[in-house]
Amino acid sequence: MEQWSRVLASLGISKGDRVGLVLPNSPHYVIAYYATLRLGAIVVGNNPLYTERELSHQLRDAGIEVCITLDVLYPKVAAVRDEVGLREVIVGSVLDYVPFPLALLVPRAMRKHAKAEGEPWPPVPPGANVRRWKDLMAASYPEVGTATVDPEDVAGFIYTGGTTGFSKGAMLTHHNLVANVKQGASWFPGLTPGTEAIMCIIPFFHSYGMTVAMNLGISLAAKLVLMPQFQLEPTLKVIQKEKPSLFPGVPRLYIAINEDPATRKYDLRSVKACLSGAAPLPLAVAEKFASITGASVAEGYGLTETSPITHANPIEGRRKEGSIGLPIPDTDCRIVDLDDWTKPVAPGEEGELIIAGPQVMKGYFNRPDETAGMIKADADGRRWLLTGDIATMDDEGYFRIVDRKKDMILVSGFNVYPTDIEQVLYRHPKVKKACVVGVPDPTTGEAVKAFVVLRDGQTTTAEEIIAFLRAEGSGLTAYKIPKQVVFRDSLPETLVGKVLRRVLLEEDGG
Repeated sequence: MEQWSRVLASLGISKGDRVGLVLPNSPHYVIAYYATLRLGAIVVGNNPLYTERELSHQLRDAGIEVCITLDVLYPKVAAVRDEVGLREVIVGSVLDYVPFPLALLVPRAMRKHAKAEGEPWPPVPPGANVRRWKDLMAASYPEVGTATVDPEDVAGFIYTGGTTGFSKGAMLTHHNLVANVKQGASWFPGLTPGTEAIMCIIPFFHSYGMTVAMNLGISLAAKLVLMPQFQLEPTLKVIQKEKPSLFPGVPRLYIAINEDPATRKYDLRSVKACLSGAAPLPLAVAEKFASITGASVAEGYGLTETSPITHANPIEGRRKEGSIGLPIPDTDCRIVDLDDWTKPVAPGEEGELIIAGPQVMKGYFNRPDETAGMIKADADGRRWLLTGDIATMDDEGYFRIVDRKKDMILVSGFNVYPTDIEQVLYRHPKVKKACVVGVPDPTTGEAVKAFVVLRDGQTTTAEEIIAFLRAEGSGLTAYKIPKQVVFRDSLPETLVGKVLRRVLLEEDGG
């Protein structure tokens, strides 16, 4: 980490500069993340699955000049390099930290995969204007000290979105990140520093993976068991071999492990605790996973804007099915009137969940108006974040999410914004009107469903619409593609033409 901070300093990175990471969970990510923070610079994680359009927006919005990626992802970064103004692109290889003999076998598999997918090989062409991770790590540089930072200095941007569908950078400070790690660690009293291993499948560019897997693991001096993606049998083999004690995840991971017959062949009893987020966790799923592993599985809640953890069911104690549990330490919560955030409602009544605590973000980067709309100060100067989620609190202090005030869809923990998909649907020459909603899905928590009104005299099929959305240039990541397309003669609308999403779902029986 110290060596990489020297590398970044040699490339002109200093306090306040933004460094872009387009990486899966890998040693490169962990090293670059903490080296960036050591210089007082700002980490900007980016989803490596993003399309060029999505990636371009984030890199440009954050003002990234130095970007770190892997060779297999380089073509995507290269395609947007000039338009976003990247000064330096650093390319690592999946082989940089692969031990022998895998280092001999992996390239063959990679070439075969690239050929099958019609992707370029090698992915970084000879003479490309890049710097190689391995070469930079092997060079010599002057010593660089640790920057002096104020706790309220920004440490990272985690990109989220709003009702407009445009991606926004939530500015998380050093205080936010350290506080949320300490808050999260208090929820796992059975973990012992220096002896644990943490399963790192949840991506680090996501606030959940960043805090509950990477930062919590580092704070505990734990072994980070890095998985760049979830594949069932490799995951089971890694759990048996590396014996992680903490397994942060989402329901679809636990469901996949529960349901596959291959699971019986592996010893998963090392797992002590699991915190599940991003989607509701059915009690039956938690109980079955506990019977397989012996682990305590608890559902939690958080937002990108809160670093992210705010609530969780007790790991050791009473867990209530369908609830997000109790506020974690030093987190204040209120349920307030939907039209007036200053008016609390009585226990048991529905209202908007608002949160105050050391994990609440500083604001959105370069978006003061949207920050002001989401963060409010009370008469005592306390900052409250309006979550946009409708919730209740029972007489024992357990919270339950009833509905979303916003229209965001959560697919396997990833934020999907209906307007992103609707904008592409409206490009189809046969589409007159479109509306996208989230519907329950047993595997991904929620799935995308599109309602379409065709232009007069036009006909098409759901398959044609989906193929259009998948087509190169649509700008949509795979998990944003609707699983269902329903054709209607009209959509329920207000007088000003806004589609009534809930009414649409009720009419459809959803």
